[in-house]
Amino acid sequence: MTQDNSPIKQRLQITFGKFDELIYTSNLDLAKIWERVLRRAELPILYSEGFNPRPRIQLASALPLGISSECEILDVALREPISLDGLAQRILEKSPTGLRVFDIREVPIRAQALQALIRSAEYRIHFEDPLDRAALAEKVQALLNADTLERERERKGSMVKFNLRPLVHDLYVDEAGDLIAHLSIGEQGNLRPDEILQELGLGDLVVSIHRLRIHFAG
Repeated sequence: MTQDNSPIKQRLQITFGKFDELIYTSNLDLAKIWERVLRRAELPILYSEGFNPRPRIQLASALPLGISSECEILDVALREPISLDGLAQRILEKSPTGLRVFDIREVPIRAQALQALIRSAEYRIHFEDPLDRAALAEKVQALLNADTLERERERKGSMVKFNLRPLVHDLYVDEAGDLIAHLSIGEQGNLRPDEILQELGLGDLVVSIHRLRIHFAG
């Protein structure tokens, strides 16, 4: 739907998954892959003006290397409206192995950027080697019982202190023995799954991590 005099004639949000070897692709390279896929699928992508035009596409959240996901979102601005019928399949046919499209929906052209709305994400951490589930549960409970967990993190070449505890929304061991971590991401604070593992004293274990869902404000 066209609004005002905006050069954006349609705005789409594509929910996609990142699997297989694609999990080792950086966010910058992933954006380039998406630009190529959308061009090959013949979507009328809107580009910025100037000497170095850039596609008006934006990932909702950066995903650390090595983590798979089923809930990533790409925001796409188009210079003319298109039908969504069969669009997901059209995109999949031009996508590399490991890129899966789960949903495509149209959103208001002037809706707020997803990066400003993102608040938290849930991860499933699977331990590749056997682990004492009772001992893990004790470590998790000790972390949750703490009022303050002050740690240091490098930022722009300097070490800064931060309190890890408010960034952990939930943490528990599920029936399969996997660790489910609901952690803050976005402008209000960001905590990675590997930092939780370090805090639990499990940073040296071999794990596979999968992002299950992203939560937004409102």
